[in-house]
Parts: sequence; C-alpha cells; structure tokens
Amino acid sequence: MLAAHHYNPCVPRPRKLHDRYFNQAKREGYLARSAYKLLELDERFGVLSRGQRVLDLGCAPGSWLQVAAQKVGPDGVVAGIDLQRVGAGVPREVTAMQGDFTTATLESLLAPTGGAMYDAVISDMAPNTTGHGDHFRSVRLNESILDRLPGLLRPGGWLVYKVLEGETFPELFARTKREFRNVRGCKPKASRDLSRETFVVAHGYRPPRAPEADAGDTPAGPSPSPQPGWDG
Repeated sequence: MLAAHHYNPCVPRPRKLHDRYFNQAKREGYLARSAYKLLELDERFGVLSRGQRVLDLGCAPGSWLQVAAQKVGPDGVVAGIDLQRVGAGVPREVTAMQGDFTTATLESLLAPTGGAMYDAVISDMAPNTTGHGDHFRSVRLNESILDRLPGLLRPGGWLVYKVLEGETFPELFARTKREFRNVRGCKPKASRDLSRETFVVAHGYRPPRAPEADAGDTPAGPSPSPQPGWDG
C-alpha cells in the first residue's frame, strides 16, 4: 500500500518555470511571459493607446516592446533601452537601444521621436537579485527612473514601473504620488505567486519645479551604480 503524501507548508514548493503564461507566450509569439503583465495593466488602466510615443526602460528581452507596438499602431513610436542587446523577435518599427538609461543623454533617448517627449514611460526591470538587499536596489532603480522623467515624459503622461516590495517602498510610492495625479499599485495575475514584485501605474505627470524653486526640499538620493543586467 502506498503511503499518503501530505502537504507540508514549511517546505517551499518548487518554482514552476514553465507555467501557463510561459506556454501561452510560446504559442502567441511573445518573447517572454512578462508580456501578459503589461497586457493586464493596460486592460485595467488604459495606459497605451493608438499613436502614442512609448519608452521602455530595461526593455530586454523585448516582450513589452512587442505589446506596446501592437497597442500604439503604425502611427505611434516605440523605443527601448537596456544594458543587454535586444535580439530577434522585436517588431522592425521599434527602436531598441543598448546602453544605461541612467547615463544616456536626453537627446539620445528622444532621438526615436525626433525630439518630442514620450506619452508613456514603462519599465519591467529589476536589479539582478542576490537575496540580500534586493528591495533597496529595486527602489533606488525606480528612483532613478523618476529622476530622469523631466524633459523625457510629457506633462500629463503615464508611468508604469515594477518594484520589489519592502520597507522603503512607501517612500517611493509617496514620491510617485507627489509627481502624478493618479497612482495605483497592482500585482498582475502573470506575476508568480511567490514573487515580491508589484507594479505602480501612474497617470497625470506633474514635472517637479526647477531646482532653484525647490531649494528647501530634501534632495533626491543618488542614482544606483550601473548593474551587470536587468531582468524583466
């Protein structure tokens, strides 16, 4: 007689790498399962629309570029930048740049639009995880996104970013609320159950005042050091 197997909640379950979103991405031609995170966020909040200019920060392997290109259509502009080279599978009309968005010039980031600011900045990136201090690196990375928005995102525009939740997340969320009219947090169904990631969707960008007008404000922290790569 076979012994019964009892579930022990103290023993972690093995990570399901090839889950239904992975298999669905294979069938539907997306470069990664993360495409379904953006699809759900767009369905819930209406981030992307025809004719928009969209910038994807940390765009490798390219699944969010694929979704954005589908949503904005031929009259829109989609560009992305990542430390890693984005390979085959990305639509030809998409501009994929290789580099560090924290140090890239504003002119190079705006080149795909001919100098016009973007309607939406999106990001599924996170620092390479080590198991120690991942949350703090994630928050600093997203602070650097907010630091780069002036001159890059038009007033009233959209921002979507991923963050690993932890003790300093409320400070990042509060800063985002100061710079956008509407801010929501959401964990898409395509996020793995054990993941600490959440997504912040912000609309109605209000660029910060010029530095001389903010002399009494607390300055933003330093940008993170460039990482070997970002995962999405």
